[in-house]
Amino acid sequence: MANLKEIRIRIESTKNTQQITKAMKLVSAAKLRKAQHNITNMRPYAVTLKQVIADIAATQKVSHPLMMPKQSANNVLLVVLTSDRGLCGAFNSSINKFAERYIADNKNKYEKIDFIFIGKRGADFFARKNIKGLESITKLEKDISYNLAKSVAEKLIAHYEEGHYDEVRLIYNEFKSAISQKVVCETLLPVEIETSSFSAEGSKFAADMIFDPSPEKIIEDLLKKSFNLQVYRAMSESVASEHGARMTAMENSSNNAKEMINKLTLNYNKARQEKITTELTEIVSGAESLK
Repeated sequence: MANLKEIRIRIESTKNTQQITKAMKLVSAAKLRKAQHNITNMRPYAVTLKQVIADIAATQKVSHPLMMPKQSANNVLLVVLTSDRGLCGAFNSSINKFAERYIADNKNKYEKIDFIFIGKRGADFFARKNIKGLESITKLEKDISYNLAKSVAEKLIAHYEEGHYDEVRLIYNEFKSAISQKVVCETLLPVEIETSSFSAEGSKFAADMIFDPSPEKIIEDLLKKSFNLQVYRAMSESVASEHGARMTAMENSSNNAKEMINKLTLNYNKARQEKITTELTEIVSGAESLK
C-alpha cells in the first residue's frame, strides 16, 4: 500500500482535476443553451424557405441544375464535420469511424471519393491513414458563423457546377439532446426539395401568382440562400452536439473523480489507522519489555 504522503498527493490532484471538469461542464452547459436557441430559431426558417422553393418550382415548372440529380453518381465529395478540440467523449470518433466505414462500403461503387475536412480532429484522423482531403478547414471560430458556412457552401456549389462531382454529402453529428447525438450522412447536392404544399388541402399560395423578377431568377437566389442556410444549420447542429457531448463527458469525469476521491480517502484512513495501530503495538511491546 502507498504511504500516506503519496495518497494525500493523489487526493489533492484528483480534487483539482474535479474542479476543472466541473468548470468545463458549466461552460459547455452555457454554450449549449446558446446553441440550442440558435437551432430552434433557425429550423422553421430553413423549412419554410425550402417549401417556398418547392411551391415556385411546382407552379411555374421551373428546374435548376442544383435540383437535378445526375443519372449516375460516380464521383462523390464527402464533407466530414468534426471539432478542433477533444474532451467530448465519442463525438469525434463516431464521425471518423462512420466516414471510414462509408469508404469501405462504397469504394467499389464509386470511381472517386474525395474529402473536405472541417475540424482538426477529422483531418488528423484521416491523415494518419494517408488520406488527404481537398481542403482542411481548421482553427474554427469559437462559434460557427454564417460567413464561414457561406464560404464553404460556395466552394461546394462551384465543385458541383463545374462537374467535378455528382454528389456532395455531409457527415456530421445531428443534435438530439444534451446526452444524445446522431451521426448522419446528408446529401447536400443535388438539393432535395420536398413535395409542394399545393398537394396539401388549404394551401394559400396562389398558383396564378405573377413573379417579378422571373421565377427562374427567384429560384436561383433562393436555392443559394437555402443551401448556405443548410450548411450553416448542419454546422450549428454539430456545435450543439459538441457542447452536449463535452458537458456529458465532463459530468462523467467529475463523478469518476468523486468515486476515486472516496476510494483514496478510504485507503488513506486505512493506512493511517494501520500506522497508528503499528505504533501503539510497538509502544506496548516496548513497555512490556521494560517490565
